[in-house]
Amino acid sequence: MAREQQFLSRVRAALSTLGPAERKLGDLVADFPGELASYNASELAALAGVSNATVTRFVRRLGYASYEAARVDARQELVTGSRLYAVATTADTSDTAAYISRDSHNISQTLGAVDMAQVDRVGTALLGARKVWVVGYRASAAFSAYLHWQLTQVIESIVAIPGPGQTMGEHLASMRTGDMVVFFAMRRRTAQTGALLRQMHSQGVPVIIISDEGMETDPQAFWHVHCQTSSPGPLFSHTAVMGLCSLIANRTILVADRAGRIRLAEIERLNDVLDEL
Repeated sequence: MAREQQFLSRVRAALSTLGPAERKLGDLVADFPGELASYNASELAALAGVSNATVTRFVRRLGYASYEAARVDARQELVTGSRLYAVATTADTSDTAAYISRDSHNISQTLGAVDMAQVDRVGTALLGARKVWVVGYRASAAFSAYLHWQLTQVIESIVAIPGPGQTMGEHLASMRTGDMVVFFAMRRRTAQTGALLRQMHSQGVPVIIISDEGMETDPQAFWHVHCQTSSPGPLFSHTAVMGLCSLIANRTILVADRAGRIRLAEIERLNDVLDEL
């Protein structure tokens, strides 16, 4: 089992075997595993309404030598794992204000850290590529499809992958050094993410990585942008990801200049001919 799933999987597997006090603690941790990552043993015991001895027995039941060893795994999942790790039991989500504030913060922090000159260099590189590959799994597939759709306005040879029934090996075999890859790596990332990126780097294909804030920066990437995804609710916020996609698409269209306008005009003409709009 992948390490990022280890702690929560252990808790869930143990619940049915626990006595009343340990089960009370186990239920709390299963619902809000971030609490164990955030609190020391005494604080967690007080939060669950159990004794320190119960906390000690509980972590040993999970197979850890100590509370601190369990916290190490929980902290790892706090960075890479489920949204359960980021939900506080006291979060006030009774109105829209908390969501507006957090989403605005995420967009501001993400786009505010972006160098516009770098965005234009990315646009230039995308426009000059032999082929652009936009990669996304799980939740990232939606962002891949969106950016692909927007960039199609000015880039003819662009594809969102993998498609249904496709393997990445089929696409990797077709990638060349003159291509560009836009790789969405939002949580939860697939187990093969690292292997895919290493393979693309080894083939000399420039890769733009758009990830959440928890992913370690890839020094071999053409550009690696970390999007803020925190939320007051149980799901990750992806407003900053969409904002970044919008920025990249708009600047790429502007960088395309006259050639881009010609293609856009032809697309509009054909839409009128086919009565598609």
